[in-house]
Amino acid sequence: MKIVSLWAKGIKRDAVMLWFARKHPDTPLLAKIVCVVAVLYALSPIDLVPDFIPILGYVDDALLLPAMIWLAVRLLPPQVLVLCRQQADDWMRQRGVKPRSYIGAAIVVAIWCLIGYLCWRWI
Repeated sequence: MKIVSLWAKGIKRDAVMLWFARKHPDTPLLAKIVCVVAVLYALSPIDLVPDFIPILGYVDDALLLPAMIWLAVRLLPPQVLVLCRQQADDWMRQRGVKPRSYIGAAIVVAIWCLIGYLCWRWI
């Protein structure tokens, strides 16, 4: 169980790290785009797939978010990665919680509305 806790803590820290990496001047454009998408999704208080849906509700938390973080980390220059991880550690130590993105929540709601509209049009 401790391994899962450490993994979850690392995901949480890396989500905050991407928040700082997206603003860093040495971050390439593609990495910034991936960082923004991952951060908006990670910090959104609303999941794309709600957790109450059996099995699928946790797939986004267990696969989608770590995959986006992995891709963003691979695209970041090493010096940016080290600096932003330190900033994320400082943030987590000082504040104790991750920031929230209401823009991310709005985007998730918009995606669900679009899916609902498309389903309605299809029927």
